[in-house]
Amino acid sequence: MARVIAIANQKGGVGKTTTSINLAASLAVLEKKVLIIDADAQANSTSGLGFDVREVKTSIYECMVNDVDPKSALLQCEMKNLYILPSHIDLVGAEIEMLNMTDREKIMRRMVDKLRPDFDYILIDCCPSLGLITVNALAAADSVMIPVQCEYFALEGLGKLLNTIKIIQKRLHPSLDIEGFLLTMYDGRNNLSNQVLEEVKKYFQDMVFKTLIARNVRLSEAPSHGKSVIEYDASSKGAQNYLNLAKEILDKHENGARTESSNKE
Repeated sequence: MARVIAIANQKGGVGKTTTSINLAASLAVLEKKVLIIDADAQANSTSGLGFDVREVKTSIYECMVNDVDPKSALLQCEMKNLYILPSHIDLVGAEIEMLNMTDREKIMRRMVDKLRPDFDYILIDCCPSLGLITVNALAAADSVMIPVQCEYFALEGLGKLLNTIKIIQKRLHPSLDIEGFLLTMYDGRNNLSNQVLEEVKKYFQDMVFKTLIARNVRLSEAPSHGKSVIEYDASSKGAQNYLNLAKEILDKHENGARTESSNKE
């Protein structure tokens, strides 16, 4: 059964899509079967993996609004073990259409539950808002990963996101965990990056991933070629960073679970 991780932050430009694509590709390289759910109407995960959004016939929109079987909408990526449930501009109107639906906050959870048995990891690329689609993603996930850009306003808005997570834990999904805070666009030569790193560690301590995602030209170039950075330039710093992040997550969930079970024995 898949572990489902929502990648969320209502701020735009913090690296949600970059993380979704490259963490998924890294997990796939490490021989895990991975699905990205593109839950953003901008469909950047879809196009960033080489699909023409205009040619997408069935997307997350049809699955959520018209109850289409999500398995019929999956697209296999060029990379082995990697799949995507694509998005489409139609998703913009989904929140209004979902307003009168029964249990509207749990529509994505029902959809994800149909997909869990087929994958090891499912990553949900959330849109930059705290609207109904993001609430659905958080209600469907086991945990939420929060990318934080190493910039001046990094912590701005995190309070609102954490408050939304608390509301979801209280009303919809008590077992929702915070997977961790991921620092992105880090530049070790830059004082500001180091200040943000220290501040985030001070507030969130062990919840901050050890892996830092450095600023990297290859990471920025890869989506325009419809590839993950691992396919585009496996030797780049960006590729190595995301592989390290994937290993950190596997170590936490799989090696940690093995240690726990052997301790019980």
